[in-house]
Amino acid sequence: MAGKTLYDKLWDSHLVKQNSDGSSLIYIDRHVLHEVTSPQAFEGLRLADRKPWRLDTNIATPDHNISTDKTERDAGVAGMADEVSRIQVQTLDDNCDLYGIKEYKINEMGQGIVHVMGPELGATMPGMTVVCGDSHTATHGALACLAHGIGTSEVEHVLATQCLVAKKMKNMRVTVDGTVGAGVTPKDVVLAIIGKIGTAGGNEHAIEFAGSVFRDMSIEGRMTVCNMAIEAGARVGMVAVDQKTIDYCEGRQFVPKGDMWVQAVEYWNGLVSDEDAVFDTEVVLHADEIAPQVTWGTSP
Repeated sequence: MAGKTLYDKLWDSHLVKQNSDGSSLIYIDRHVLHEVTSPQAFEGLRLADRKPWRLDTNIATPDHNISTDKTERDAGVAGMADEVSRIQVQTLDDNCDLYGIKEYKINEMGQGIVHVMGPELGATMPGMTVVCGDSHTATHGALACLAHGIGTSEVEHVLATQCLVAKKMKNMRVTVDGTVGAGVTPKDVVLAIIGKIGTAGGNEHAIEFAGSVFRDMSIEGRMTVCNMAIEAGARVGMVAVDQKTIDYCEGRQFVPKGDMWVQAVEYWNGLVSDEDAVFDTEVVLHADEIAPQVTWGTSP
């Protein structure tokens, strides 16, 4: 029997039920909420007279509507100039206060971009399933998570059940070996990958990024690459656990301590694709092929 890919391992360890129609129910470890896609979900809970099933798995922060102007930001929610933005942020505050969900509010330590504050707080850890109402949730895959965006109705479903209806994707491995040249950043690397496979090349796939180029990257660089798996047409991007992953997680707020840390590390070290794992699609590049790039325009 062939070995398992990292994606297979994450999927199998969270599978609750396999349905006859090809859909599945998977368990969600971490649900990240923000102000744009959560109001309708919370309203749906109220109309159905439901409550979130597991409060401690949810964290929230406003990030889409926060001003970069320091004066406006310092004034808090009441000082937000745009009325729609102010209403959305205030609604998130009210919903989290009502249900007791931990929110990192404006000007509170820990508030930030949803896909960055999770890893920085240690709320995102290797082996987790992570969802958020934002397509670039794939960012969390840099820590060997099965992470992807969900729609507003799915936000409500996860709040109510801590599970998600999903269909298993195909496996793709993108291997880039060698040493990148001067001025080549992680974004240049992923742009080169997209240039090779196309903006729809990753459709229906979960992409694992492998090879020395990714091993040499910082966790932040890997986050950039996984974030842009979306621009390659994939829903999921991920990098296997290595010592950099362990070192990045150690000591962060939500990460286990003591004996639990030892057990966690032992488990995390197994979050790599088996040597005999079979991928549906293999893509290979060499670092010599990648140059600093400039992009412009839009792709409808």
